[in-house]
Amino acid sequence: MTNQMKTEPPALSIIIPTLNEADSIQKSLAAVARIHGQIEVIVVDGGSDDRTTEIARQNGALVITSERGRGLQMNSGAQVARAEALLFLHADTIPPPDAAERIAEVFDRDAATLGGNFAVRFDGDTLGSRFMTWLYPRLEKIGLWYGDSGIFVRAYAYKDIGGFKPIPLFEDLDFMRRLKKVGGMIHLPVAVVTSSRRFEGRSFVLTFARWSILQGLYWLGFSPRVLNQLYTPVRSARARQ
Repeated sequence: MTNQMKTEPPALSIIIPTLNEADSIQKSLAAVARIHGQIEVIVVDGGSDDRTTEIARQNGALVITSERGRGLQMNSGAQVARAEALLFLHADTIPPPDAAERIAEVFDRDAATLGGNFAVRFDGDTLGSRFMTWLYPRLEKIGLWYGDSGIFVRAYAYKDIGGFKPIPLFEDLDFMRRLKKVGGMIHLPVAVVTSSRRFEGRSFVLTFARWSILQGLYWLGFSPRVLNQLYTPVRSARARQ
């Protein structure tokens, strides 16, 4: 893996929050290792009790620990990141090999562009994965940019808006909303591939309905901490599988 050079800042810092991701992190880090250019990889673990951190270290990542919570973990990673561009990846998301080059091109071309994301393709060939791959571009057109699309941002802009809020749910929507208020955003047409595991082993219609209801309540002003209480049973059921 081309990363962790101490004498020269990397071109891109990739920050991956984890919690018991031993089944997913190897594949993602293998894809990260194929990214062209000088990068550093920071895995921020929220208290895994499986082999997540061991696998991450074996794959050359810098591993740090943090309080549990995706927003908190990503902020912890950003604090130690050395590059001027940050890319936040979920542990089950596969970036394209030219991710660093495309981000650099965007930032070099337009100083007013502060961040952006990638297109998303959900893996598998189920009805749910195909539907979500179709749906995501349409959601982005109305301003809904999610963390599993590979959010990237200039490091100074990240700091200027205070990073991710330490909220248990929708930290990605909140972050992108605040970032859009202060600068330009760009959507890259090349896709990251993300896991469809959230839809596996249960009714897609029911899972999607719950997800949609939570989204609606969030935009109506309900606290993410309150909504997290509704989401927890869904997340816990997934963890038991």
